[in-house]
Amino acid sequence: MSDAPDFTARAEVLRAIAHPVRLELLWAIMPGELSVGDIESATGITQPGLSQQLGVLRKAELVETRREAKQVFYHIDAARMGEIADLLCRLAGTTRTPGTSPPGRPAKRHGSAATFARVG
Repeated sequence: MSDAPDFTARAEVLRAIAHPVRLELLWAIMPGELSVGDIESATGITQPGLSQQLGVLRKAELVETRREAKQVFYHIDAARMGEIADLLCRLAGTTRTPGTSPPGRPAKRHGSAATFARVG
């Protein structure tokens, strides 16, 4: 058995981020939680494309949702982004303080490092 990371799963997560529309969606919700309607207004991305791209981000566990009545609100999963930042720093040969989050966002852990490999 190898101790090598699951490169396929990690590539899938990076692929989810690398799409220009999904990157724009992440950028739009980076400052804080937004409803689907607010995301649509902020980006100009309309249904059904918006729902499809948000679904990809949910599946990659890059965003989390909260439902309030009929509205769905999205926010970035800071802990998951921290895991990705750790990966990129490791590839770059630099270090990052594990568990750090962007200002105003508490670090939240999903469990072990193996959680990073869970994409779908």
